[in-house]
Amino acid sequence: MPASPLEPLTLPRDLDEWRVFAEERPRGLLDRVVEIDAQLVAEADLSLRERLALWNEADLALSEAAAPSHLISESHPDAEVRDIAEKQAQAVDAVQSKRLLDRDLWSVFADADPDGLDADEQRFLAHVRRDFRRGGVDLEDADRERVRELTDRDTELSLTFSRNIREGRREIRVPASSLEGLPADFLDEHPADDEGMITLTTEYTDLMPVREYARDRSVRHALVGAYNDLAWPVNEPVLAELLAVRAERAQILGYGDWADYETETRMIGSSAAVATFLDRVAAAAAPAAAAEYERVLARLRHDDPHADAVTIADFWYVLGALKREEYDVDAQRVRSYFRFDRVLDGVLATTGRLLDVEYVPVETPSWHDDVRTYDVVRAGERLGRIHLDLHPREGKYNHAACFGLAPGIAGRSLPESVLLCNFSRGLLEHDEVVTFFHEFGHLVHDILGGHQKWARWTGVATEWDFVEAPSQLLEEWAWDAEALAVFARNDEGEPIPADLVARMRTADAFGRGLEVTRQLGHATTSYRLHVDRPADLRSAVDGYYRAASPVTPLDGSHSYAGFGHLTGYGACYYTYQWSLVIARDLLSAFGDDLFDVDTATRYRREILEPGGTRDAGELVRAFLGRESTFDAYRDWLTGA
Repeated sequence: MPASPLEPLTLPRDLDEWRVFAEERPRGLLDRVVEIDAQLVAEADLSLRERLALWNEADLALSEAAAPSHLISESHPDAEVRDIAEKQAQAVDAVQSKRLLDRDLWSVFADADPDGLDADEQRFLAHVRRDFRRGGVDLEDADRERVRELTDRDTELSLTFSRNIREGRREIRVPASSLEGLPADFLDEHPADDEGMITLTTEYTDLMPVREYARDRSVRHALVGAYNDLAWPVNEPVLAELLAVRAERAQILGYGDWADYETETRMIGSSAAVATFLDRVAAAAAPAAAAEYERVLARLRHDDPHADAVTIADFWYVLGALKREEYDVDAQRVRSYFRFDRVLDGVLATTGRLLDVEYVPVETPSWHDDVRTYDVVRAGERLGRIHLDLHPREGKYNHAACFGLAPGIAGRSLPESVLLCNFSRGLLEHDEVVTFFHEFGHLVHDILGGHQKWARWTGVATEWDFVEAPSQLLEEWAWDAEALAVFARNDEGEPIPADLVARMRTADAFGRGLEVTRQLGHATTSYRLHVDRPADLRSAVDGYYRAASPVTPLDGSHSYAGFGHLTGYGACYYTYQWSLVIARDLLSAFGDDLFDVDTATRYRREILEPGGTRDAGELVRAFLGRESTFDAYRDWLTGA
């Protein structure tokens, strides 16, 4: 491969170097921001174009400081390094909020004449001015100081909330005899102790198989109950204060509520529009969900005649039983075709073919031996670098997400991104395969979109309620018989049968309405906690979930304490359904051929490669040739 003029970030080789990297590198970058700001204020003869270029330099330095800090705080195996990185992430956020309250900096841009700027520069100036206004720069002194305090406190509380979830692993012990229905490989990996008991944890590698296969309802309820109490009670007061901090900040800044503040910069536009959208989705899902629930409850009563409701601890097990019995889709047979190493190869092969890239393995230092690193290459040119950290361990982020590592700037720096997931090293559930494709969608978006002039629009930096659409779109390839035929093979080397894939797709349509109502429970909780500000969190959240879905929460659970999206997504978990509406519409352009070269190329160029340089609505119109509609989503929801 020809040498790229841009080199990836050099990561440390030992623990001492990691301590230095985590602490001194972001500190140096923040010092650079201070220098830039001083230059902006001192040099009155700078042109507006020069001022914008300097602001972009500061944006880049802040991103280069923030991205590794957030990643390392969630992934490094050494607790001290995680703690250092967390403190530096907090320092970066503090600098960002302080700058937007600086009236001297504001005066550099407030009344500048945009004549002579090109369209991109004018858009950048408009966003900078909006940032200052949202930061509170034009408030009275006392209010400005209070906003600064509240912004810093939000960062501190959010980091604490996330850390408590990351470190909140729970265990239960159950008799070995109570695990009837679990796959043989799972039982082999969980030998009984001297007392005939087996320890189960809230890690996904235990949780997902148990909730899917355990015939003993009490075991499912015990483990899901433990998972739903992750980080409780420690996160109860943290969340209560976080909601209060956000509400006060929104009020001082002149917004109706925190959702109004957050949605101002997103496609949806307002808090009221969120409520309207959630009502629209609920109405669309209700008929299918009601019919599905009756079938699910009847099947649960086949096992437990006294069951009076389908709980969240029953949902996946009963759905799996119905799909096995009525659609001839046995999840244990399906998982036999999805050994982790083959799935990894398949994700790389599928996305490589779709996006016209190849992934070249790289031997390079990282934060853990599990990390696999690849250069993303097209026609001999290195486009970026990805790092895959895919298995659970103590102290690591315990969900699945894409994290930035290095922002890509055209001609200056290569984009680098990281997947933090928690997959088994053996066989995967098909749901996990779908998750892998989903998160990989963020990863390739960040790399292919990571070649911009402006740091604020590089990679996945689009409107927050559009960012999930490309990853949700990529999930479809996990259901495509042509894609699966390449890598989905059992240990005897036999490919997954095409007729089984067809039945899987048919079976997947059943339960879709209920799944959407479950997602509405999350979205309603995210939104209403920030708008209603209930005093009794447990009672309120229980009510939100019961109103959204006939599948009930477990009595007395405190799932909000482990709801990690309440930090980054705030009031806006609606994003997942909003972007799914768009994703289903984008998918319609592919027709019957998910590997159509012309469509894939156009998708790459119109949706992924621009990053955030154009408004998301404009990206969608450019690809579809029209405005996005609700139609494809409604058809998907009803199985039409």
